[in-house]
Amino acid sequence: MYNVSVIIPTYNRKAFLTNAIDSVLSQTYQNLELIIIDDGSSDKSLDFIKKKYPKIRFFKQRNKGVSSARNKGIKLSSYEWVAFLDSDDRWHPKKLEKQINYLIKYSKYEICHTDEVWIKNGSKINQHKKHQKFGGFIFDKCLDICKISPSSVIVNKKIFKKIGLFDESLPVCEDYDLWLRILVKFPILYLNEKLTIKYGGHLNQLSKKYWGMDRFRIKTLENLIKNNSLDNKKKSIVKKKLKEKIDIYLNGLKKRNKKKEIIFYENKKKKYK
Repeated sequence: MYNVSVIIPTYNRKAFLTNAIDSVLSQTYQNLELIIIDDGSSDKSLDFIKKKYPKIRFFKQRNKGVSSARNKGIKLSSYEWVAFLDSDDRWHPKKLEKQINYLIKYSKYEICHTDEVWIKNGSKINQHKKHQKFGGFIFDKCLDICKISPSSVIVNKKIFKKIGLFDESLPVCEDYDLWLRILVKFPILYLNEKLTIKYGGHLNQLSKKYWGMDRFRIKTLENLIKNNSLDNKKKSIVKKKLKEKIDIYLNGLKKRNKKKEIIFYENKKKKYK
């Protein structure tokens, strides 16, 4: 039996949270528990949700970021398998059922993701080719940008014991960081069905809050070189991508005349020549 702990981190998402919760409760696969981690919301969303859904497990913490909230959910989870759902996304009713059946069929895999639909400002948008999804050993394909949505993933907790949890020092790109650490060592199963619905365009999205997100990807790539047992081929590929990311970020800094940061990243670039 595949029992699943579903973790929804939330921060001031009262307007969206019920859609996410309802999409979990309406799953055709019901061997699950739902855990909501409120990351210090100030919009009274937790009070509202507690009244509407009294049987769901709720936990509140002071505002520490989405990585901390997800990590707390993982630590509190009861089951072997964990699925994530961002509080502004939702699932197709058969999402978990189809993923579990796929994992049963391909039982060597410890992590699985799905294709997704993107909705922005109420309209469906087409994904660019660079966001194309893959399965298998796809470490190399995921170095440029994050190609795995947390809301699409179901993962066995054994992986976290070997790899670690989300990096709480990263305010964004924490998913990019975790997936790369996993993909160094594990293949990922890809279910090519649009079972995850992602919503964008609202003002409080983290990706809108931070300019120059490549600086967080730079940190991830540096950590991979320092901390992971990369073989020589992977190390060479990561160093090449790292230099590309530094160049891209430097161009942005120069346009903004950020002199101190320019010097810092110019020196960093020299380390990887």
